[in-house]
Amino acid sequence: MTLNVDLVSDFVCPWCYIGKARLNQAIADLQQKQPGLEVRLNWLPFFLNPDTPAAGEPYRAYLEKKFGGPREVDALHDKVAAAGAPDGVNFAFDRIAVRPYTLKAHRLTYRAQARGDTPERVHSLTDALFRAHFEEGRNIGDTETLADIAAACGDRREAVVAYLNGSEGTDAVKRMAEQVRKLGVTSVPFYIVDRQFTLSGAQSAAVLGAGLLQALSS
Repeated sequence: MTLNVDLVSDFVCPWCYIGKARLNQAIADLQQKQPGLEVRLNWLPFFLNPDTPAAGEPYRAYLEKKFGGPREVDALHDKVAAAGAPDGVNFAFDRIAVRPYTLKAHRLTYRAQARGDTPERVHSLTDALFRAHFEEGRNIGDTETLADIAAACGDRREAVVAYLNGSEGTDAVKRMAEQVRKLGVTSVPFYIVDRQFTLSGAQSAAVLGAGLLQALSS
């Protein structure tokens, strides 16, 4: 038995990082009850801020302008950190200097899926991208940084640099992001299960599991 889950996400979205951890737990819990179940996860791109400069922008200044000031940003970070901790997501917002444009990170994920990388490798790559940004404060809009991340996940560094310095995958990623918008997705994470059930937001593992189970029963 197979479930197909489209996960709409952006790598600079903290709730997407939490949502991924909770989805992983929901899938693991469901597979314990349904040992033969295969869940195929397909990543779809979303740009929280499509107008982010290609070189990125100062992280803290962007947030303070968007949310009203230092106090508001600190409160938001505290809330997100408290939400992620029980799921093993350990944010280090103070380490983030750059809010990156995530086109290259999405292209890297697209490349892995399009060429048929194993689910384990795609999982490793997406986890590493989130972790690099939110826990290590690395600039995931930078080609060299992304090449290091991909190489640590088993890719060939030189091939990744050549790919990211070119334009391959750019139109496909932008087209997918536009298609997602046309479906009415305006916030992430967003889950589409077997193209019939949808869930929005960083729901608990229990809620996500119930949604997956509902799709199985339909």
